[in-house]
Amino acid sequence: IALNRKNALFAGSDGGAEHWAVVASLIETCKLNGVDPLGYIADVLTRIVSGHPNSQIDELLPWAYITAHELKAVA
Repeated sequence: IALNRKNALFAGSDGGAEHWAVVASLIETCKLNGVDPLGYIADVLTRIVSGHPNSQIDELLPWAYITAHELKAVA
């Protein structure tokens, strides 16, 4: 992530830098929890667009995501 810090200097604005930080944190959290970041982001965005309820947004976080997928694999 040290290289990412240099790249983040070119975010363009404070808002862009904040969004960059959120995405970088999400990707690193996926890696720490053993979740493929690209697959995770694609699946979560698909679920949100498909109408995932806001009241269950905690299910989409990386540390809860792996548990939900493990349960589906067993079933």
